[in-house]
Amino acid sequence: MENSCHMPLSTRPPLAVVIVTYASGQIIEDCLRSLGPALEDAGPARIVVVDNASPDDTVDRVRKWGAGVELIEMGRNGGFAAGINAGVAAAPGCDVLVLNADIRMRPGSVARLREVLEAAGAGIAVPRLVGSDGRLHLSLRRRPTVMRALGEAVLGGSRAGRYALLGEVLTDPAAYRSPRTVDWATGAAWLVSQACLDALGPMDDRYFLYSEETEYMLRAGERGFAVRYEPSATAVHLGGEQSTSPVLSALAATNRVRLHRERHGRSAAGLFRLAAILNELIRGVARGGASGRLHRAGLRALLTMGEWPARPDGPDRRPPSGYVCFSAQDWWYHNRAHSDFQLMRGIAARRPVLVVNGIGMRMPLPGRSTHALRRVVRKLRSVAKFVRRPLPGFYVMSPLPLPLYGSRFGRWAGATLVRTQVRAVCWALGLREPAIMATLPTAWDVVRPLRRHTLVYNRSDRHSAFPEADQTAIEAMEKALLENADHVIYVSGALMAEERALTGERARFLDHGVDLEHFRPVPVERQPADLRAIPGPRVGFFGALDDFVVDFDLLERVAKELSDVSLVLIGDATGSMDRLVRYPNVYWLGFRPYEQIPAYGSGFDVAIMPWLDNAWIRYANPIKLKEYLALGLPVVSTDYAELAGYVDRVRVAVSGKPFVDAVRTVLSEGGPMSPGALRASVSGADWSARAAELMTLVEMRRN
Repeated sequence: MENSCHMPLSTRPPLAVVIVTYASGQIIEDCLRSLGPALEDAGPARIVVVDNASPDDTVDRVRKWGAGVELIEMGRNGGFAAGINAGVAAAPGCDVLVLNADIRMRPGSVARLREVLEAAGAGIAVPRLVGSDGRLHLSLRRRPTVMRALGEAVLGGSRAGRYALLGEVLTDPAAYRSPRTVDWATGAAWLVSQACLDALGPMDDRYFLYSEETEYMLRAGERGFAVRYEPSATAVHLGGEQSTSPVLSALAATNRVRLHRERHGRSAAGLFRLAAILNELIRGVARGGASGRLHRAGLRALLTMGEWPARPDGPDRRPPSGYVCFSAQDWWYHNRAHSDFQLMRGIAARRPVLVVNGIGMRMPLPGRSTHALRRVVRKLRSVAKFVRRPLPGFYVMSPLPLPLYGSRFGRWAGATLVRTQVRAVCWALGLREPAIMATLPTAWDVVRPLRRHTLVYNRSDRHSAFPEADQTAIEAMEKALLENADHVIYVSGALMAEERALTGERARFLDHGVDLEHFRPVPVERQPADLRAIPGPRVGFFGALDDFVVDFDLLERVAKELSDVSLVLIGDATGSMDRLVRYPNVYWLGFRPYEQIPAYGSGFDVAIMPWLDNAWIRYANPIKLKEYLALGLPVVSTDYAELAGYVDRVRVAVSGKPFVDAVRTVLSEGGPMSPGALRASVSGADWSARAAELMTLVEMRRN
């Protein structure tokens, strides 16, 4: 994924200014007044004020300001990050300038910050901060470490800051005279690019106040979105509450430890906490007056701190302890491009995730299921792994299932068995109140009594249309999820419209994404040897060759009528492939790991999607379309509802001779767009942005 684009301000995303207020009645008007001159030459801008249930007249003053200012009333004090998240959600597709209410931007400063974002790799731009007396505020920071916390405890912040190894604060005034990249900066004023916002998702509002901007900026830098300091942009920061309030000073001290715990684990956080305690102890004893009281308050807080700060809006407003996803697939032997896997991988960068491998919709039996023995064996191999952590923060468990959905007792026994295993793993991972996402409808019996923060039904397919399932039982479980889930997310607009009577306002369209970094075109010399050995031109398909969705008659017709073309098929098959592999120009390579798929796909001259016309496909939204486009491949597909938005870049044909003719035409004339244009057409659909959208839906409370 490209982190940012070099573009003039006229072609950058629109700008939104988000100001979070709490008891800001005495200062908000001056902040708004300063924005007129500050926004000169910065392009059109929206101004969004998010109020955290101020007890004073802040809201009245904002309302009286008149046109040009949008007001969001949270109805609760959810903290600084929750306010920013609400403002960002109200201004999708924008670069966002985050301001404290006690900031006064100098004329022209915003345009200068926007120019900084034009540089390759820049994701966040921060200005020089000065006090009302014009004196420099030391706002730039190095990455927090145990050594720096200890250095500041022993030497004091001012002395320690002179040495990069020992101090977090950049204390040399010379460092503030020229532009530079920093690890993070105080969050009184900072401009975040749209690309960075889409990639990182919402801020972590568990901190309530302090350290949330540290976490976000450090995460941005690790994702390739640099934090750039620009001294020619200036903001006056009144500030001062933390330096006078024991409560806020204590919160700042404890949140630094919490941040270190979330990033480096409990052992490292324990050392960091000891260094912080030493810092507060030395200064609490040595100093008198107000300063000593602040440090003694910090010491008490560090000695007694809980997992997360107590929140004035109540414990029910906290974000989930993590996410548990009941997948429709199995991580260990299915294609990992599926939406539930991709969404959870994106979320795992922010929250712990447990993926529960598919628990099935029927018991595989000879005569009813294809390859019944093979399915049972591979599931037992998966179950033998039980719980593994293939990625940081991303756990996968394979419970022993009992897919007996045809009887009431069988459903109860199967659900109890799986639920017992999932509860035990959640307890071990600390997932006391997770957000639960169910993709498979048979998960309903399992999750119904589970303690949870939120229940999301990922309505990615109409599973009751699966031919081998007990359709009556599956339909009943689908209906229960549709009626009881807190949110129902769809990838099919047609299915969402059809079920609107059941879901109402709980329905949300969340389109599939694509792993743009993974699906990059691979040069010929790096493509697999077995693919390069196949003569061209190559017409290809990768993915599951399921006989209930793939039109095998159409594949055979392509092979027969385009005998001078190699038909390359990559994927596991649910049925016999004998009818196809008997043709000398058909190359079925079988299953290939997800990591290798882009290299194989890059060797196709045309990619095809030969779907059957049935209820399953009519409500589907195949992920492989965006994967093909990300590889820059011309695509020929049979028609389905969600393809309507892609007719400018995909050749659509009905099954039979028109489909074969369309493939022949693309081979001779090329696709409707260049490979680069095809890839660019899905550049905004990265899975990280989809994961961020799901987190916002789950964790933002609407009032």
